[in-house]
Amino acid sequence: MANRGPSYGLSREVQEKIEQKYNTDLEQKLVDWIVAQCGGNLERPQPGKQNFQKWLMDGTILCRLINSLYPRGREPIKKIPETQMAFKQMEKISQFLQAAEAYGVTTTDIFQTVDLWEGKDMAAVQRTLMALGSVAVTKDDGHYRGDRDWFHRKAQGYRRDFTEEQLRQGQSLISLQMGSNRGASQAGMTGYGMHRQIM
Repeated sequence: MANRGPSYGLSREVQEKIEQKYNTDLEQKLVDWIVAQCGGNLERPQPGKQNFQKWLMDGTILCRLINSLYPRGREPIKKIPETQMAFKQMEKISQFLQAAEAYGVTTTDIFQTVDLWEGKDMAAVQRTLMALGSVAVTKDDGHYRGDRDWFHRKAQGYRRDFTEEQLRQGQSLISLQMGSNRGASQAGMTGYGMHRQIM
C-alpha cells in the first residue's frame, strides 16, 4: 500500500463519502460466494474492510474466481503465479479486470487496480464482484456455484416479431413522439414577447 499522510478538507470529505458506500453485509455475502465458487480450500478472511482488501490484494483469488466461471481448459488466465512482487500482483488484478469485462461485466461496473491495491475504493471492488456474480447467474451455463439468491439476474432482451400487416398498420399512424394533429389549435397562445396573465 502506498504510504500517504492524512487528508484534509475536500479530499477528506470525498474519501469519507467513498468509505460510507462500503457494505459489511455485502462483504460477507461476497466472501461466501468466492469460497463456494473457488472451492472449499480457501481460507476465509476475518470480517472488516482491511481484511477483505488484504485477502484479495495479491490477485490470486480474483484470478481463481474468474477461471472457475469457465469450463476446464478454457480459462482466460492460464497461469497464476504465486509472487510477493507488487507489480506482478497488480498485473494479476489487471488480468482479472480484463477477463471480467470479456465475461460480460460492463465497463462502468469495473474498479481500477488502485481501488483494490491501495484500498482507495473498496465499495467499487464490491460493485464489480456483484456485477460478476449477476452475469454468472444470468448466463446459467452450469459453472456458477453458490446460492442463486445472492445475485439478481440481469435483464435479457425481449425480441418482438411483427407480421407484415401489423407493420403496414403502424406506418399510417402518427406516433405520439412526433406530436399529435388531433385537436391542435393556437387558442389561448400569446405572441412572442407578450406577458402572460398569472392570477
